[in-house]
Amino acid sequence: MNISMTNLGPLASLLFGILILIFPKFLNYLIAVYLIVIGIIGLGLIN
Repeated sequence: MNISMTNLGPLASLLFGILILIFPKFLNYLIAVYLIVIGIIGLGLIN
């Protein structure tokens, strides 16, 4: 499997979903980091 920008979102969602099930306390931090990363990618600061 090649990891590219097109499958980074679903892969991150899967990883965060698993982490939330294991560590529910970290839900807020995981969502915040995910939104920041998606925002940076959306602005085109990361290619």
